[in-house]
Amino acid sequence: MTELLNNREYKKEQLKKLLLRIHEGEDVNKLKEEFRQVLSGISPLEIPIIEQELVKEGISAKDIAKMCDLHVELFREAVKGTEELEEKDLPDGHPLKTLYLENKEIMKDSEMLNLYARTLATTKDERMREEILGVLEELVGNLKRVGFTHYNREEMLTFPYIERRGLTAIATVLWTKHDEIRFMIKRLAELLRKRDEMPWEEFVERFKEKAGEASFALSDMVFRENNIYYPTLKALLSEGEWKAIRQQEDEIGYYKVDPPAWDPGEDVKPLHPWEINPELSVEELLNLPKEVQQALKGRPLEFDKSRLLREGDIDLGTGFLSLKELKAIFEALPVDVTFIDKDDRVRFFSPGERIFARTPSVLGRPVQLCHPPKSVHIVNKILKAFKEGRKKEATFWLRLGPKYVYIKYVPLFDKNGNYLGTLEITMDIEPYKKIEGEKRLLDWRD
Repeated sequence: MTELLNNREYKKEQLKKLLLRIHEGEDVNKLKEEFRQVLSGISPLEIPIIEQELVKEGISAKDIAKMCDLHVELFREAVKGTEELEEKDLPDGHPLKTLYLENKEIMKDSEMLNLYARTLATTKDERMREEILGVLEELVGNLKRVGFTHYNREEMLTFPYIERRGLTAIATVLWTKHDEIRFMIKRLAELLRKRDEMPWEEFVERFKEKAGEASFALSDMVFRENNIYYPTLKALLSEGEWKAIRQQEDEIGYYKVDPPAWDPGEDVKPLHPWEINPELSVEELLNLPKEVQQALKGRPLEFDKSRLLREGDIDLGTGFLSLKELKAIFEALPVDVTFIDKDDRVRFFSPGERIFARTPSVLGRPVQLCHPPKSVHIVNKILKAFKEGRKKEATFWLRLGPKYVYIKYVPLFDKNGNYLGTLEITMDIEPYKKIEGEKRLLDWRD
């Protein structure tokens, strides 16, 4: 036992020496092999403790971050699992590879969050405290983006495919965990903002506790995704489905990665959830991770076989509606809309709520004749600027009795840049000016 303890202490000292050599400017890549040999005999849980000792010896937070990066990288190399092999099988830019790469960044940042929070709790030096707090603010700010990017892409782009196949429980559990993590990160950001409102000792203890919880939750989610969810997606989704996902990803964004373009081929048609056959074959079921197979035992899958596109529907590019539904939508909008075509003639106005009176007799009328003569020259200037591409909008607001009317004109173009006409959007913004605070979906009561 004594020999084992001495050996561990020796390796700890060796690691400290290697970390100090990095601090002194030695090339990190040249030291990797030495690090790997030392790390093989040290628990990953001991490494942050060693790094805390280095903080006490005067090494800056930025240097600690470099060391943390290195030990995280080397630790991953030492424990390569299924997810590493899965990732290597995927081409650059493939949505699943991007998710794996993001999880590496999330894992690194979650580990650094835990390390810095514990380091802050043991640091007495005022200058170093401020430096560590700066790093923590940056880390927490970054980790807030996990929910907006990484988790949001999973929820909006991948969940619909497994839900269609009847695997709704997986999506529900993951989304619940995502929201728990979002709340944890938000709570950390609030703690940092309010740190001057409580005694220092209380702040650092609370922050250390909550950072540890968030770090564990983030790491646990990485494990769930890499070992259960991503293999499930790989077993079920076709290239057409991945192609559709890739076409939509940029709109949501990414966490610390910038994936290149990826396309499985022009002959591969992008497949959206409503276009797939939701039924799972025996082979597909057998390819699912064991944890998923176990969860499905004795539970018949309810495949979502609903049809999105119905006979007579209008394809609007972002959805399919019947004429009756389209009219009902315009009637319910809290704005009134008027469309003027490329020849400056009124072609459409919305029913329902109206600010300015409109009657069918206005249809086909030149828009210039719909305005007082004294303002026609301004109308023409606006339309000319729109048609020439010099302006993207024109906005106005005025009082009409109790109403505060906001008017916005926007030019419309087709995908080739050809001018189609101008849309007038008008609404009474007086009720919205009175809104304060928040009222969330969960606050609704019947």
